[in-house]
Formats: sequence, C-alpha cells, structure tokens
Amino acid sequence: MFYLHESVPDTKTWNTFFFIYNSGFFESANVAMWVLTGKMIPLYLFFLWFFTCKHWWYHALLVPIAMYIYQTYVILNKDIESIDSNQLVYLIPIMAITIPSIYLIRAQIFNKINSENKSFEELEEEFKLTPKNFWGKIKEYF
Repeated sequence: MFYLHESVPDTKTWNTFFFIYNSGFFESANVAMWVLTGKMIPLYLFFLWFFTCKHWWYHALLVPIAMYIYQTYVILNKDIESIDSNQLVYLIPIMAITIPSIYLIRAQIFNKINSENKSFEELEEEFKLTPKNFWGKIKEYF
C-alpha cells in the first residue's frame, strides 16, 4: 500500500478516468500522493487498532487519529503553505477530553484493585464495553 504513489506520474496535473488532480503546493502529483499515502496508511492502521483493541485505554488512540486526520486535511487543502505546523493547537480540545477520561478510568481501576480482591484482568473485563457487531461499536463512540 505504501508504494501506491509510484503509479502516479511525476507531472503537475494527473488525468485519470475518474478525476483530474492538479497539484498546487507540491508541484508534482507523485510527491503529493507520496505525502498523502504517508498520512493515510498510519491513519488506516490506527483506525484498525482502535476498532479492534480490547484494552480499556483504547480511547488514547483518538489523539493520533485526530492528528493524522488534521494532517490529511492540511495536505488536501491547496491554499496551505506549510504542512505539519500548529496541529497541536487543534488537538488540544481532543486531548482535553481524552486524557482526563483515561486517567479517571485508570483511577477507578486502581481503586477497585485496592478495595477488592480481583485480578487486573477481571477488572479490565468489567470496564470493557463489548457491542454485538461493527455498527454497535461505531454507535458506541458517536
């Protein structure tokens, strides 16, 4: 998948049967697709990890997912001149919700460990939400 960009010509305009891509900032469709695949492949892998993770801390994966979504948006925006800049400012609201939530879940787990005689795996099983199907898991997050 990482080498998909090699099928793109090294020209400013890329004509295909479905669309015409005119690279603005990169001045080469090949370079633009190389940068785009460099962002989309980790984003795909993070989504896969997020939806298949069985651990209680999987919401921490929302931070890099949001970062890669923002970076992809910046790449696709033709008016932008610098890539990967000021992205932390846009991630602060997501991190402000995700990080305290994870800390509170962790605190609850360790309070139960100290007050009850259960193993960590049993407590993790209590906190784990398991929907019945793929759409149930998507509805759980949105």
